[in-house]
Amino acid sequence: MQNRASILQAGAAVSALSLGLVSSAASADETDARTILQSMSDYMANEQSMSFDYDSMLEILTTGDQKLGITASGTVAMTRPDKLHATRVGGFSELEMVFDGSTFSLSGNHAGVYTQLPVEGTIDGLIDTMREDYGRPIPAADLLAENPYDILMSEVTDVKDLGVGVISGQVCDHLAFRTPDVDWQIWIATGDKPFPCRYVITTHTMTQGPQYTVDIRNWRGETQIEPATFKFTPPEGATGVIFEEYHNAVPDLPAHYVTGETK
Repeated sequence: MQNRASILQAGAAVSALSLGLVSSAASADETDARTILQSMSDYMANEQSMSFDYDSMLEILTTGDQKLGITASGTVAMTRPDKLHATRVGGFSELEMVFDGSTFSLSGNHAGVYTQLPVEGTIDGLIDTMREDYGRPIPAADLLAENPYDILMSEVTDVKDLGVGVISGQVCDHLAFRTPDVDWQIWIATGDKPFPCRYVITTHTMTQGPQYTVDIRNWRGETQIEPATFKFTPPEGATGVIFEEYHNAVPDLPAHYVTGETK
């Protein structure tokens, strides 16, 4: 009995030690992940001008629970604090958005319509206005904010450092995060330019977890961007409409796509 008790005590001690090691490792991983994300946030915030190309995929569900993907490519150019130009070209749409610090312009070049909104302030202010006042969030815009870290981490409940990955030949740190509504992952370039290479948002409040993915390529930080980039010129022959009418003329999804319902 004494030997058996000793063995049990030793086993309990080993288990406790093992749990302590696991807990310590998990804590270290979380600390590393937060540090890496903070480094990316600081780097992005300090870039007064930047431009890049991107590829994106929006995955949705049909009412028959079939997951379908809508792909697009585009460009982003910005100069802090209040200049932004972005394009998105997909199989059914060709969009352009321009912000010059006082007006936000949105053009559906394939549909021959455009709209403009008076929006005074910074890029951060534009992001908030589009999300809160109009319910039209700018995809992955949190990465462009003045302080991405605080925005990205605001509702995070779990943090993981998943080691190293490679995106389009670029070695990256791979991090994963959970919030009450979504899971998100980010791959951040290693080295002295820790820009985001891939950003994935997965909605776990919907069946099969539809998600949005954006891959960033041809990163150009602290680049000279011509002022004319942020001057909006309506496409020839395009019709100007109010903001609410614009989204009737240029729907978010093709007519043959039907989204599924939440759980």
